[in-house]
Amino acid sequence: MNEAPHASPHTAPGDTPPSSAGPSRRTVLAAATATAAVTLPQLSAAAAHAEPRRTDDLLYIGTWGLNQVHAVRFDPDHGTMTPLGSVAEVSSNWVEIHPTRPVLYAASGEQGGSIRVFRIDDASGALRQTGEVWAQEAPGVSGGLSYIGLNEDADTLLVADFSAGAAATLPVDAHGGLGAVASRVHDTGSGPSPRQAGPHPHHVVVDPGGRFALVADFGADRVFVYDYDRATHRISAGTSRGPGSFATAAGSGPRRLAFHPDGRTVHLLNELTADIQVLNWDGRRGTLTSRQLLTTNAPGHTGTTSAAELALGHDGRHVYASNRGDNALVVLAVEPGSGRLTEVQRLPCGGVTPWSFSLHPRGRWLFVANEASSTVNLFRVDPRSGLLTDTGTSVAVPNPDCVKIRSTHGAQRPGRL
Repeated sequence: MNEAPHASPHTAPGDTPPSSAGPSRRTVLAAATATAAVTLPQLSAAAAHAEPRRTDDLLYIGTWGLNQVHAVRFDPDHGTMTPLGSVAEVSSNWVEIHPTRPVLYAASGEQGGSIRVFRIDDASGALRQTGEVWAQEAPGVSGGLSYIGLNEDADTLLVADFSAGAAATLPVDAHGGLGAVASRVHDTGSGPSPRQAGPHPHHVVVDPGGRFALVADFGADRVFVYDYDRATHRISAGTSRGPGSFATAAGSGPRRLAFHPDGRTVHLLNELTADIQVLNWDGRRGTLTSRQLLTTNAPGHTGTTSAAELALGHDGRHVYASNRGDNALVVLAVEPGSGRLTEVQRLPCGGVTPWSFSLHPRGRWLFVANEASSTVNLFRVDPRSGLLTDTGTSVAVPNPDCVKIRSTHGAQRPGRL
């Protein structure tokens, strides 16, 4: 098993990027932060004067450890990105955007696990805070929220609380506002890595049938399967025997889950072993069984092993993954019928430490948050082959950890990330 990488000053308990070749992290961050300070002025709701451009979208980017949310205006017709600067000075381990309302949620790394709600000004990109909810039971507990996301109905916010070893749900009202925590479950278990001393949920998704919530637990080397009640927005163990679970290899560190559109297949990305598992999903019984395991590492890979992000293309024919050990993006084709994966492309991510990425709703673009090089890089997606092309276009954003898209010209659905 690979030795865990050393934490940097910008690393929270939920994630530790690997070391990389090339310019030093301190040099890159200093230059990018200085650039951002000069060219990306703070944007507030009162001071923003950008004219609305009806065909443009807005990208919102969380920044790891820097207490900022940045905005970028994106023209999907021409593939251009225009930075708008910092639009909120808040901790943003992860951000999410409502699919039909101009609302953004920001999950923090602060004590108590704050989740802040913002109103989006589509014309300027500015954010105005409208609410705040605490996800943790004890205010003194370290933050470390590693993920927030919406279910398919966009009426429940799903929370992975890395530091507290818990997953939680919060109801979302018709206007996008958040209610108090509806349910909280605590995972159990540990793994052999020093980073796996206890349970550390990294991702939460609801299955297509709306009956179960799956939690990828990095620390426990398991995917836990909880009951989910759509009426009450609650997740629970269901029985006194506790939740169902699928055990991964010791030291694998489950990180991301994605359901295939067929509803019978789940893709699981393991961080510490940098591999993808194709799992069979029984939506009636809520069980997972293994179908395939394959690596995302390059042939002859040496050094730190670390995978980060996972997504399916909109038609379900391709799977995308990021590998932080190789600073690469990996494209895999889904075989019709069997659902097995075959690698069809591997290319550089355009920067250092591809922490996450997001596919544009139209399916033509992919945005990569290269955390250590402090850039968001734009890739073109071929609609037929699914292959990626680096456009060479990027914007400077300090320590980007995720990119979320507000489509200003039509409703969008929550992503499969």
